[in-house]
This record gives sequence, structure tokens and C-alpha cells, in this order.
Amino acid sequence: MSLPPPPPELAELPAPVPLDKPEALPWWTARHAALRAQAQAMRAAGQAPQLVFLGDSITHGWDDVGQPVWQARYAARPALAMGCWGDRTEHLLWRLQHGALDNLAPRLLVLLIGTNDSGDLQAPPARTAAGVWRLLDELQRRLPASRVLLLALLPREHAPEAPLRQLNEAVNTRLRALADGQRVHFLDVGAALTDAADWLDPALLPDQLHLSEAGYHRLADAIDPTLDRLLAAAPLDASCP
Repeated sequence: MSLPPPPPELAELPAPVPLDKPEALPWWTARHAALRAQAQAMRAAGQAPQLVFLGDSITHGWDDVGQPVWQARYAARPALAMGCWGDRTEHLLWRLQHGALDNLAPRLLVLLIGTNDSGDLQAPPARTAAGVWRLLDELQRRLPASRVLLLALLPREHAPEAPLRQLNEAVNTRLRALADGQRVHFLDVGAALTDAADWLDPALLPDQLHLSEAGYHRLADAIDPTLDRLLAAAPLDASCP
């Protein structure tokens, strides 16, 4: 099955570019190169990643505060977290087009990206969703036999009516429409990170954006049943359009 068309509200999709923060660019470029090298080293060792997480600082956090959870849950699968601090959708697209997944054939990709589009740019929801659509299109063309688990943007700011929370929710409404239930599957785990009144749990997201170690435990609990189901599913037919 092919992707639905990009959101009609936006005529021009974001173009792929490296991270556009001069003070971070050398670090970001080195991070991209290190992730590529790690992926190829795993492949050369006969442990090519079958599960790849793609995203921004929240995905990058699996290599930092979330590392104990990663080791317990995913390291043996084998899996790879390819997150870069500061990434928006156009930055991740640049990484994909510059070798991030070359020579890999993971069974499942977990995509979580877009909160920096909302937070840094205050981008309209359609612009962020269009950036995610372009990433899905790129992944489908490069890895037609890989499924994608598209995660909803995580909730931001304590109160449910806060501006960035509402902006991310508007993006999520559009992201849900990009899933076809075959190659692309959508999952919203926001309720696992909030209380009964929909306020953020500060023990899970201390700065109202990034996860604590407990937050990564909660995230893993929320996504693992879907990960297990999709990883166990029959392989996709890469020749099917």
C-alpha cells in the first residue's frame, strides 16, 4: 500500500537540511557519522539491527538517561537508537539521505519526530505533519520491506490546555491519518505519561519535554506490546506497491 498524499494545507514540503544551529553543527555532524559507523559495525559483526528508533533528543535519550532501560529491553534484539538532539523533520530527512540506514534492512522502524518543529519553529500542524509524511515516503522508498511504528508526539507542558500541548495534539490528529495499518502503524502513548486529569507527571518528564529514566520505563511499557506484535508479523512483500 502507498502512503496517502501529504496534508493538503501545505503546498511545499520541508527541504532536507543539516541542523541549522551553528553552535551545534560540528557536534551534530559527528553524531551522524558515529551513528552510521555504529550501524555498519553491527552489520559487519552479524548483528545488523532489526529494530531501529529514529528521532530527536527523546530518541537520543536512549543513549543517555534511558540507557539502563535500553539495555534491559532492546539491546539484545538487536536494536539501534538513531536520535539526534535538536532534530526537526527536515534534519532527520537529511540524515536518511546521507547514509543513516545504508545497507540495513530492519524489520521495524520506530519514528518519533516533530516536537522541535512545534517547539522551535511554532510550525503550523500541517507543516510538521508534511515533514513526517516526507520521512515516511523516504523510508518506504529506501526500505520497502520495513514496517514503521509512527509514534504520536509526546505531550508537552504540564497543563492539557497549554499551547505546545495543544499544538502537538493538532499534529497528532494529522499523523494518525498517515498510517495505513500495513507498512505504517500509529500509536499514541501520551496517556501513559499523564495523570487522570491529563496533567504531565513530573517524575516522568521533569522539564515538561524530555523523559527521565522512569519515563523511559513507562514509554517502553507502552510501546512494547505493539513492538512485539509487529516484529513477530510475517515479512512484508517489498515488491508490493
